Amino acid sequence: MQRYTVISADCHAGADLRDYRPYLEARHHDAFDAWADGFVNPFGDLQRDDADRNWDSGRRLRDLEADGVVAEVVYPNTVPPFFPSGGLVATSPAADEFELRLAGLRAHNRWLAEWCAEAPERRAGIGQILLNDTDEAVRDVHWIADHGLRGGVLLPGVPPDAPIAPLHAPDHDPVWRACEERGLVVNAHGGGGSPQYGPYPASLSMWLMEVAWYSHRPLWAFVLSGVFDRFPALRLVLAEQGVGWVATALSSMDNFYAQLAAGNVGELAFVEPFLLERMPSEYWETNCAIGASFLHRDDCERRDLLGVDHIMWGSDYPHLEGTPPFSKEGIAKTFAGVPRPEVEAMLAGNAAAVYGFDLDVLAPLAARVGPLVDDVAAGLDAVPEGATSPAFAEHMIPTV
Repeated sequence: MQRYTVISADCHAGADLRDYRPYLEARHHDAFDAWADGFVNPFGDLQRDDADRNWDSGRRLRDLEADGVVAEVVYPNTVPPFFPSGGLVATSPAADEFELRLAGLRAHNRWLAEWCAEAPERRAGIGQILLNDTDEAVRDVHWIADHGLRGGVLLPGVPPDAPIAPLHAPDHDPVWRACEERGLVVNAHGGGGSPQYGPYPASLSMWLMEVAWYSHRPLWAFVLSGVFDRFPALRLVLAEQGVGWVATALSSMDNFYAQLAAGNVGELAFVEPFLLERMPSEYWETNCAIGASFLHRDDCERRDLLGVDHIMWGSDYPHLEGTPPFSKEGIAKTFAGVPRPEVEAMLAGNAAAVYGFDLDVLAPLAARVGPLVDDVAAGLDAVPEGATSPAFAEHMIPTV
């Protein structure tokens, strides 16, 4: 009756809206009350009767155990104070919004640190920062490290029309330096970084078509700007944005970078190319990993393109597109017939190494609730009724 240890590298949590108030500085309470009174939540999953899965610690632990998961990396989900929408998809604020937005993120970080401390061996919380003010961002990085949010920092969305320097600008080096010094992972989650599309009939369609591409940009922004040359111990994790695109992106970077390095740039010769210490794809090997939410069988079969030790399975709890409450079945569908050491790495070992989980501490719980090794090896006979995650689709939908 051997069982796998399962760590979800992509889960989401946050406080109920008005429960953020005590985590704000008192000088912001009146502004918060006014904002909360007029706020209309745009997210369907936060309007459901079971929205308490985001903050009810006891319920959450029970849900995860029933799903075969013993630990989680925690991204934000609910809306922090003074934000029009969730922190995952919000763009960098304008100057006149910065003070309140920053106060709202810091309230979330305080709440998250306290909430993770209720089960510290099972939760790796990811703190939030803004890049508008470098000194404040560095201060927040150190606060995140000092308060046990070992999930690292969430990279804020920096679309092309943001009022700050782009990710490939050296302006942000002090932030990456602080992350490296404190051993914090930089996490880029899908859904962020898109520009404003305006109030047009096709705006939603345009966003859906392009959001994945904008979410992918941190990979080549960090690689091609030499961030990993300057900060070789820094780690970048790309979460919930597919898997198959990575190998193509690395190949594309290698191909055109070889031309740049050789000076074969034709009419672009007037531009002085920025040269790296290694080929772009080599930085994937040393500095990057992927949080493969609801990993599909098709992507699992192509795992060697990225390297098994770079892939971390995620359930995406409590999102509706995630595998819960059928994660055990999803794992069986994805990993059937895959060698056990590789399954162990993708389900827990890699996440433990990246985020500092203690597998020995988690082992007794995993021995009670984890998916059975034999069940995973046998695969899935039929998709459970009610399972809607892309992990159960017949074939993986390509990601832009």
